[in-house]
Amino acid sequence: MSRPAHADNLTRRVVEALGEAIVTGVYGDDTPFPIEAELCTRFEVSRSVVREAVKMLTAKGLLSARPRRGTQVEPEAHWNLLDPDVLRWLLERKFSLELLAEFTQVRLAMEPRAAALAAQHVRQGNAGLLAPVRDALARMQAASAGCDDPLASDIAFHVAILHASGNRFYSQLRELVETALRISIGLTNARKGVALASIDEHAQVLHAIERGDVAAAEQAMRALLSEVLVLIEAARQEG
Repeated sequence: MSRPAHADNLTRRVVEALGEAIVTGVYGDDTPFPIEAELCTRFEVSRSVVREAVKMLTAKGLLSARPRRGTQVEPEAHWNLLDPDVLRWLLERKFSLELLAEFTQVRLAMEPRAAALAAQHVRQGNAGLLAPVRDALARMQAASAGCDDPLASDIAFHVAILHASGNRFYSQLRELVETALRISIGLTNARKGVALASIDEHAQVLHAIERGDVAAAEQAMRALLSEVLVLIEAARQEG
């Protein structure tokens, strides 16, 4: 039997509140994590909702529960940074240019290769995967005319490249990339003194893929992300 939607909403509300509190240091060595009864009272929810929320936070590496110790906050080294919720809480509530730079380094190891794989698929006669990429670039062009959302269209482009790679693992990283992009795009555009991402630079990635030019597709995406990393590192130096 599936859980009622309202129960899921309540659980999500508790997870969000507790997750944000944990990553911002509200709970930790100096302040123990509240007991179940206290959480039920605070959030006005049942024990089952609290237990489910704690279970979800435990799966994200933020909490652990052991006999005679109760539920405790885990050190940051144990947190699952590849969980989109954890990354979002950190970037939104405990912003760190260092963390953003590290994630951009991960993107540099991943997205250029995804673009190369997409170009390889085109060479093999499977260009059908490119439709979402073309649509995303068209959205970016529309955004430049005020007819679409600049942030959403930019994110759609990068996520579409992951899907176009044909690699199921890259596709599964879409939420993680989207989470980081919502923070980094605003920062890097501000550093460049522009409101929109460079359509030409993104178009170079797509056109290389459309030609089936594996090396050019990889290089174009690498250049795009390398600029992002340079801007983030510059912000770190100034900070």
